[in-house]
Amino acid sequence: MELIQNTPDLSAYLAADEAIDHHHPVVRQTAARLADGANDSYDYARLAFEFVRDEIPHSLDTGDPRQTWRASDVIERRTGICCAKAHALAALLRAEDIPTALCYQKFEVVHGLVAVRFDGAWHRQDPRGGEPGESAAFRLDGEQLAFVPDPEAGERDYPELYATPHPAILAALRDAPDVPSLWRSCPAAL
Repeated sequence: MELIQNTPDLSAYLAADEAIDHHHPVVRQTAARLADGANDSYDYARLAFEFVRDEIPHSLDTGDPRQTWRASDVIERRTGICCAKAHALAALLRAEDIPTALCYQKFEVVHGLVAVRFDGAWHRQDPRGGEPGESAAFRLDGEQLAFVPDPEAGERDYPELYATPHPAILAALRDAPDVPSLWRSCPAAL
């Protein structure tokens, strides 16, 4: 699948916004701690991915009803659904000047991913982590996402790479008072 930037300006994929608040102190402190253990930007990106995948559980996996959507809240509270975890990873990567896009898949509901730009190409990553037997990994030599869409079941990959969260996703995340409410209102498609 060919990934498509929805804005041609690469600097848009480094910007902060209300969801990807990489200027926030908790994001900056976490990024600095991760950067201390990294040899280069590739290593940092892998460490940031593993931090979000492994240290921030998916809310549905743990039954945590707290709804997060802003990167700093996801990192501070250590909980979030896939799209919120994607915001956290995007913020950590952008904090270290790594162009990062938000991208999505369609399953029962829309699933959030990120794409990082290295060596002149975009590489999708899934900070959701997956379930037993479906582990996502940070890779630049091919994808190892948590889930692979089944087109016959109406599932799909969206090729668009967004510099900011998709408006429908952001509205659902912001408006839901808790995870059970979000799950009922989360968009089924973009």
